[in-house]
Amino acid sequence: MKHVRIGGYGPGIVTIGGREQRSLTRVAAPSFLAAHPSLPVLYAVGELERGWLTAFHGEELAPLDERPSEGSSPCHVAVEPGGGLLAVANYGDGTATLYHLDDRGAFAGEPIVLRHQGSGPDAERQQGPHAHQTVFHDGLVHVSDLGTDEIRRYHHDGTPLEPIRLAPGTGPRHFAFSQGRLYVAGELDATVTLIDGEHRTTVPASRQEGENGPSHLQLDGDLVYVANRGPNTISVLRAADLSPVAEVPSGGDWPRHFAIDGDRMYVANQRSDTVTVFALRDGVPEPTGEAYEVESPACVLIM
Repeated sequence: MKHVRIGGYGPGIVTIGGREQRSLTRVAAPSFLAAHPSLPVLYAVGELERGWLTAFHGEELAPLDERPSEGSSPCHVAVEPGGGLLAVANYGDGTATLYHLDDRGAFAGEPIVLRHQGSGPDAERQQGPHAHQTVFHDGLVHVSDLGTDEIRRYHHDGTPLEPIRLAPGTGPRHFAFSQGRLYVAGELDATVTLIDGEHRTTVPASRQEGENGPSHLQLDGDLVYVANRGPNTISVLRAADLSPVAEVPSGGDWPRHFAIDGDRMYVANQRSDTVTVFALRDGVPEPTGEAYEVESPACVLIM
């Protein structure tokens, strides 16, 4: 049976295995979670000034290993599809860190710390690099840098490549690749950008009035989903050209993250302490009336 694992800024990782099954694994500030692709291992960041990474094993999330994230305020973690490498984004100082993983899924060897210098156009808000997401794609590690308007690129040994540069003031947060295309949520300019070779298309992430800070972006089939903090909505766009399909209320306040599991979507509404469940009808989220009460949720993982 699949479990819904919820990380955030409450007392730990909440696991929901059914309508009546719920457990709590205590760990400090587990604001983002990732699963090993082939082992029953879960990884959680500890979003603290001195950041941490913790690995858990099995359905009961027994402690397996832990290491420093080698940076401050880690906010995202990802595992390479082959299962041999893990990457974490340290938002506080803009670094990203790579750890090799052994055959148990535990951390192995010395970390590789990817340091970056530079600042974005909004010095008062950013004051230097802020790594936000790590993505393994096409044999490289990609790191979005909200502070420098770049998606940095590295070989798995840490060798840097030329970054992908976004328009000044974009503030790239979460991003995804599909069929040679790159989709980027701009947290600072409230946009979604599609990069297809030399061609770029940028559209508003939300059609609502007022301020918006897009958070999570995810592709599913031929649709792009974006969570909008401020208007508190989920936007649905066509992947081909970013044309709008729908925009629906997120079911709470400050949708920080969401996960799609078949015909269900789980939205973590951070400020209202709820994870709201939607049914996907022709790709459009519709309320089911289900919601889980979780303190300050920031990430949902289905595993």
